[in-house]
Amino acid sequence: MASMEQIELDRHREQLTADVRHMVEHIFEKYQSIFEWDVPEIDVASSDKLILDAIRKVLCAIEESLSESSKSEQR
Repeated sequence: MASMEQIELDRHREQLTADVRHMVEHIFEKYQSIFEWDVPEIDVASSDKLILDAIRKVLCAIEESLSESSKSEQR
């Protein structure tokens, strides 16, 4: 049986997906513009991969931080 948290997340999953997609698209637009200003002959595919890798690293750091906060709150 699904937990109440899972049921609630499932109810909002479509909106969460749209919000994250919007956020990532905004980040891509911002950093693609910056890269284009600084590197005129940029490899777009390579820069997109770098941006996405950086986003993943930040998400992992946020997850780790939340996990540590949760552990300290349980003590």
